[in-house]
Amino acid sequence: MELDEEKTRFSAACNTAEDVALRLVGRAEQNSQGLRIKLQKKGFENTVIQEVISRLLDRDLLNDARYAELWLRSRISVKRMLTPLYLRSSLGRKGIDIKSSQKALEKVLDLETEYLILVNYIEKAGFNKSKMNSITKTLLKKEGFSSNVLAQYYSS
Repeated sequence: MELDEEKTRFSAACNTAEDVALRLVGRAEQNSQGLRIKLQKKGFENTVIQEVISRLLDRDLLNDARYAELWLRSRISVKRMLTPLYLRSSLGRKGIDIKSSQKALEKVLDLETEYLILVNYIEKAGFNKSKMNSITKTLLKKEGFSSNVLAQYYSS
């Protein structure tokens, strides 16, 4: 009898947590870690949260890869001072693993988009193209800009 009550309580808690999670997902794309934190703040137990996240992942209502791509596209569209390294590490802080972050970046950062980010970064950083040297090029490479994009920039 006690075991049945425990199962019922767990099931009810999962349903309540899932309702909260679905409202959050309905408002904006979420990622697993972010949703986990939000549900923890609402007071749900970790076992309940894990069950709800598994359910949402199984139904593709929660998808970290999709979240990463959408997040990248929104950041790139704002035209702030961004670099591929900054974008990748920002995704990491949001709970997206390195492999998924890199995949999302490869999908979102085509040559043209990366070039535009590079030009924007150089302008906002105050670099002067005529005075740029190998140290500047090394810095840009460390910031995650590809060799192809750097070559395209320096040849223009």
